Amino acid sequence: MPTSRKKDNDSNYSVMSQSEVPTGRNGKHKAVVTMILSDLEHLKVGKAIRIPLDSLDDTKENVRSALNRAVHKLKMEIATSTDEKYLYVWRPADALPNGNGNK
Repeated sequence: MPTSRKKDNDSNYSVMSQSEVPTGRNGKHKAVVTMILSDLEHLKVGKAIRIPLDSLDDTKENVRSALNRAVHKLKMEIATSTDEKYLYVWRPADALPNGNGNK
């Protein structure tokens, strides 16, 4: 079947300037992941962040997945655990520079 080119004004979809196209992804977990990463930055060795599950806007599995994607992109190592009420997040001592949390 031969292909035909449509004229710009015959486009099936709206057209916009390429400079106005949004870049980057702001997923629905960005706020909570950003807060967790910020807290991890200042977390001392032997400490964990305790996040109430009922404060999350999504399931613990989805938040953990979003957090995992973010730390993988940053080449950071973390550990997580959960119980009935909380999501716990920490940086293992062996993943920190010098193993002591000091940079």
